[in-house]
Amino acid sequence: MTIAARYLFVVTMDVAPEREALFHEVYDTEHIPHLLEVPGVRAVTRAEAEPFALALGGRVEPRPAASPRFLAIYEIDGPDVLASDAWTAAVERGRWPSEVRPFTTNRGHALYRVR
Repeated sequence: MTIAARYLFVVTMDVAPEREALFHEVYDTEHIPHLLEVPGVRAVTRAEAEPFALALGGRVEPRPAASPRFLAIYEIDGPDVLASDAWTAAVERGRWPSEVRPFTTNRGHALYRVR
């Protein structure tokens, strides 16, 4: 994966099982498109944790799926994007704030500068 942006904003969360289908629908069809309209947001990638096996020190060890279960990586131009008026408006558009966000838990937010 080639990253062209200078920063990565990483968001992790879980969602109530009864809201999972709506979570995916709204994230993909509303939330991401709204955020991609924000100046300085270059790309968004979503992922879901899975268990796996890892070879370490000559042994293969099973590993559980990461927690939180869901991950989104936003490629952005800089930290100021996250506090911009456009970002502030975008995160409050559509069904996300009322029908999805209240049913998310274990949320995490982190910013990384690409080296």
